[in-house]
Amino acid sequence: MPSMMRFGGPHERVPGSGGKVSKTVWRLFRFVFSNYKVSIPFVAICIIVTSLTTLTSNLFTKTLIDDYIVPMTETGSTDFSPLAAAMLRLGAILLVGIIASFTYNLLTVFIGNGTLRKLREELFRHMQKLPLSWFDSRTHGEIMSVYTNDVDTLRQVVSQSVPGILRSLVTIIATFTSMLVMSPLLSVISLLLAALMFYITRRLGTISKKYFTKRQENLGLINGFIQEMVTGQKVVKVYNHEEDAMRQFAALNENMRSSVYNANRISNIIGPINANLGHFGYVLLAIAGAALALGGNVPLTLGTIVAFLTLQRNFNRPVSQISNEINSLAMASAGSDRVYAMLDEQPQKDEGRTVLEGNAAEGWNWKSPDGTLTPLKGLVSLQDVDFCYVADKQVLFDISLTAYPGQKIAFVGGTGAGKTTITNLINRFYEIQDGTICCDGIPVTDLALSSLRKSLGTVLQESKLFSGTIMENIRYGRLDATDEECRAAARLACADSFIRRMPNGYDTVLAADGGNLSQGERQLLCIARAAVADPPVLILDEATSSIDTRTEKLIQEGMASLMKGRTTFVIAHRLSTVQNADYIMVMDKGHIIERGKHAELLALKGKYYELYTGNQIV
Repeated sequence: MPSMMRFGGPHERVPGSGGKVSKTVWRLFRFVFSNYKVSIPFVAICIIVTSLTTLTSNLFTKTLIDDYIVPMTETGSTDFSPLAAAMLRLGAILLVGIIASFTYNLLTVFIGNGTLRKLREELFRHMQKLPLSWFDSRTHGEIMSVYTNDVDTLRQVVSQSVPGILRSLVTIIATFTSMLVMSPLLSVISLLLAALMFYITRRLGTISKKYFTKRQENLGLINGFIQEMVTGQKVVKVYNHEEDAMRQFAALNENMRSSVYNANRISNIIGPINANLGHFGYVLLAIAGAALALGGNVPLTLGTIVAFLTLQRNFNRPVSQISNEINSLAMASAGSDRVYAMLDEQPQKDEGRTVLEGNAAEGWNWKSPDGTLTPLKGLVSLQDVDFCYVADKQVLFDISLTAYPGQKIAFVGGTGAGKTTITNLINRFYEIQDGTICCDGIPVTDLALSSLRKSLGTVLQESKLFSGTIMENIRYGRLDATDEECRAAARLACADSFIRRMPNGYDTVLAADGGNLSQGERQLLCIARAAVADPPVLILDEATSSIDTRTEKLIQEGMASLMKGRTTFVIAHRLSTVQNADYIMVMDKGHIIERGKHAELLALKGKYYELYTGNQIV
């Protein structure tokens, strides 16, 4: 299984090292603020109002006891109108707090979900610009885990943790200021208890952060494994590997359970510890306050002591809340590390400024930055091209060839010889290490990627269809194609007959990746998709590999019509399909070892002769 450290590697850190965690979390906060510059200050104002109204209700305890209850009990007065007026004023203040609380909670939900939407959009937009080499080294499940699990960990932080921390900080500052005014000595005791709570929380939070990071990594691994097993279920059953798959899953699941247990074990003891410290502090302050009041040296009224104890509870509660939110921040830091590790991946360079203009009917032109138009002819050349997927592991050596407009160039050779790699390089799916690749004499690096690929129609070896109707899948080749153009492309690819036999014809909705079609039918739709694009250059990578011999013969005329007047690159293991090629390139271990026409290569009695006849040349 690929390691999830591919996402976290650049951000790897030791517990307590901080640094990278704070940077990615701050990046998240900057991202949120940049998108909600008006809403966030308004949320902050509402939080401050809510906290102050709560504090006002707590301070009212002192007023209630010292200004109303005690005087009324001492005088025996039964006039409750001053108390009622005070209660009405308090009610009005609390109503403002309720409105502010409702407003900021509503806004934080809006900001949290909006941030997730924008972040996923940014991830998806960035992913479209990443080179294929990035996808080659990651499973689909790992990538999906970033979009779902890692992004979702950030939602709670944005919509709950950050507002909660802000409210707690405001409450702590306002409450401690009030406590300090009431009794500086008791305030110092309360502050020392809060400092102890914060120290314990920070130490435990540092430990739990490591396990939260591991949890996110294990979650990505288990998602990747499940995705592989679901897509490869037929292979698993064919080779009776169900037991082995269950053992592998059990191991991954146990790693997941262990990391979740350790993360929650540490984080869950923070709350009880702080709660008990809060209870201890409450008792301690009650005793100290009573002693000071009875001693007579410090003027403390009954209302002051009751109000102070109430404030002390409210002072400890936000400290505990901040402690709990630190766990959410630890989880978010693990998720944000992986999200921003993906966003920090370097996109494929697209510095080309020459673009493609026109269409097949009116003619295609390359438009250079200075506005010069050059007709697209379909001349493709490779000169001294060297390439390796992985450093120090070269797969192509000194590849040189020229395909003139309208020519059909075929690549043959054993598996792993480098045939598909050459067509990938023409599409610029990967960057070459040495040499040049040109279209109509223009280096592909000078062409805008979208324009380069618009000039190329490619039928890949592995057929890929998307959710939707058959018509929509054919139109994927050119989104502005009419229904009739799509049907004409299907007829050209000999797909029209089986499409009409489908329950709803061209409007038939395909199952996942065309699961309700045969492999050959899926490939025919891919050929039709390339045909409707009507490109100047065609690349057919084993385009008929999944089609039976009879069907293959039926589409030869259509394919010949499709290739007419176009530069065509064909990769085929069936040598009978490339006999009419203008040039056949015989490849072996990344080298072009023979080139020429079918008859010329047979006369050489070399590798091509061996492949064609099946006779080993000694």
